[in-house]
Amino acid sequence: MLTGQLALLVAAVFAGAALYINLVEQPARLSLDDRSLLAEWTLSYRRGTAMQAPLAIIGCLLGLAAWWQAGHAGWAIGGLLMVANWPVTLLAIMPTNRRLMGINPAMAGPESRAMIQRWNALHAGRTALGAAAALAFLWASLA
Repeated sequence: MLTGQLALLVAAVFAGAALYINLVEQPARLSLDDRSLLAEWTLSYRRGTAMQAPLAIIGCLLGLAAWWQAGHAGWAIGGLLMVANWPVTLLAIMPTNRRLMGINPAMAGPESRAMIQRWNALHAGRTALGAAAALAFLWASLA
């Protein structure tokens, strides 16, 4: 079923992008001085949000559509895991994001660096949700 395979593709892209941020981009930016670190995080955050937020919604809608078509619970589970990124972001990660966005890069220092490190730990939850959604979609597609 094409809808389900598209859901799997979207979840895999979401999870892959999130994993790249955690394992590649974050360690690279932590090698920068505090001012450059905050400036890079701000740019990356805006671009990442523009990519990942729609992927979470599209993955959810495709998963629910596949569930409606096929009736396998894995599609619904995957869809709900994809959309769970929204409340996790809004409730758990957004307070840190707002604090970081409010810091003038010229005032960056150990506190902003620590917040970016905390942000990465929180972002790992988004990575886990994306990976779990991809696995749920894979399970449903193999049924």
